[in-house]
Amino acid sequence: METVTFDLVEGLNQQGVNADVLCSNKGTETRIDLNNTRYHVIRAGTLAVINSTSISIKLITELKNRVHQYDAIHIHLPNPMANLAMWLIKPKCKVYLHWHSDIVKQKHMLKLYAPWLKWLINRADGIIATSQQYANSSKWLSHNIDKVSIIPIGVADKSQLASQELVNKIRSEYLGKKIVLSIGRSAIYKGIIHLIEACKYTNDDIVVLIGGPGVESFRHLIQKLGLEYKVKILGEISDQQLPSYYSACDIFCLPSILRSEAYGIVQVEAMSFSKPVISCDISGSGVAWVNEHEKSGLIVPPADSLALANAINKLCQDDKLRNNMAVYARKRFEQELTAEKMVKKTIQMYQASSMAVMQTEIFSFRKAFDTEILNSEQALSTKKTKQHSN
Repeated sequence: METVTFDLVEGLNQQGVNADVLCSNKGTETRIDLNNTRYHVIRAGTLAVINSTSISIKLITELKNRVHQYDAIHIHLPNPMANLAMWLIKPKCKVYLHWHSDIVKQKHMLKLYAPWLKWLINRADGIIATSQQYANSSKWLSHNIDKVSIIPIGVADKSQLASQELVNKIRSEYLGKKIVLSIGRSAIYKGIIHLIEACKYTNDDIVVLIGGPGVESFRHLIQKLGLEYKVKILGEISDQQLPSYYSACDIFCLPSILRSEAYGIVQVEAMSFSKPVISCDISGSGVAWVNEHEKSGLIVPPADSLALANAINKLCQDDKLRNNMAVYARKRFEQELTAEKMVKKTIQMYQASSMAVMQTEIFSFRKAFDTEILNSEQALSTKKTKQHSN
């Protein structure tokens, strides 16, 4: 969500749409930063984090004090705190919802939160869904499909930011091996356990590199399975180094198994580096839409370690297939999945919404005007009839 927000706000400001950011800070302090001398990021102080939700009273007060300056509010969901702030303040401007994911894990909290979420959906002038598949499978979106615009998440092209020195270092460290890269958190839905177990069946000339926050917790499983020579834990990779890892790998793997993975932005990042992708066919998710089966990569059943291993072996053994998919992956990125296209479609949604409101207002005025004429004609007719009777 943070990556999408950054790319979207950067792009909007570049296109002449003045946009600032209001978000929760990691600490209790509220601070305002000026990004690239173009827009402000207001980080509202947070009291606590409960069920992945920042509790920030200051976010509510900051929105209340600033909302009059803006023509529209673009809310990235799920975000219960922002939802609460909107409900309390009830701003008069346009409201757009960017639907990244349903609330899947916190089901008990959702029962309490549902009325406020329904209110926000009804209030919204437009809703962005990242794929048609997700929009159709979401009970929240499918019941409000008339408000939904499909705008795939796009990312900035960072393929030129790789350090050739670091790329060479990575490749020399695993000389003679095909490199499979996977980036993700240690959350269960990311399916990293299944990727590690898949390495029991991968060829010995393949090494899997796993990066991301919290992935160090998988070292014990790797040792238990005796796979230290096949699986390497990188830990969290810095933004400066990540382009080099994408560039150095031969294949990217997203082993996520549950619908909590609504899209898989890391797939798009890998495709921007001309890397074929292996991911899972998650029902109701947009993951398999991003990675086109047998075109930009391979799709396998979720939580199937053997199928994952077979896909990895197939792509690593077949240079021609892998290269063809790499070319297609880059082409698909350029045609549909760039940050520029995401920004352009978002602006078009803003414009279409404004036109729809304008047409509604014109229609309402015309209807009222026609009614007045009709009432006048009826009154005149009644008057004439009475005069004729007399």
